[in-house]
Amino acid sequence: MSALTSRPPTATGRPRRGSRFHWTVMLLLSVAITGYSVGQYATGSLETLAAGRVGLASTYADRPFPVQIAFYVHIITAGLALAVGPFQFAGAIRERLPRVHRWIGRGYVTAVGLGAAAGLVMSFFNSVAFAGFFGFGSLAVLWGWTTYRGYRAARAGDFAAHRAWMIRSFALTFAAPTLRLWFGVLILLQVLAGGGDVERMVGQAYAAVPFLCWLPNIVAAELMIRRRGLPGLRLVAP
Repeated sequence: MSALTSRPPTATGRPRRGSRFHWTVMLLLSVAITGYSVGQYATGSLETLAAGRVGLASTYADRPFPVQIAFYVHIITAGLALAVGPFQFAGAIRERLPRVHRWIGRGYVTAVGLGAAAGLVMSFFNSVAFAGFFGFGSLAVLWGWTTYRGYRAARAGDFAAHRAWMIRSFALTFAAPTLRLWFGVLILLQVLAGGGDVERMVGQAYAAVPFLCWLPNIVAAELMIRRRGLPGLRLVAP
């Protein structure tokens, strides 16, 4: 039986040129999506928002009260993780203000823990049946697991592994922006292909995003980790 293990680093793990530009784009997208996602649900109750067809309000407006609580917990904590996550990769903070880096990290880990648990609850009540359950449910589990591994690596003093796991973790956090990007692309492709009923196009696009929003992210994260010489993942025989 195979086991998933970390491969030792082979380089310095320092970011390449252009990383500041990529970080800035990542930060702007993260802050924009956080503001949009949290803001749209702060304007009224789920019932009111559902009547106005705002976001996922119609999916969760009629759910049991604990599920609605999970929905709001997920929106708030996932937004917090998305907003503070980029600052964990800011070299200036990490190197010059290590205490600030640690406190941001604690906030991020707490937010992900709550957001992942709430996201797993939400996956049982999503609007696209098994695709949503397995796609969003897997995302929630992996999001919590990669973040926990990053936290444990930092506690153990293995900072190369810590950086690698937190890159994976934030790649999953970044599923929020990529979900919306893929959703827009899929709608556009359907329009270019001839369009049709708007609700049908929206439903078909949303049915694809439970996996599409995070699988490419985690592949890109692993490629980034390997380029930086950080511990990669590989399947090995025990």
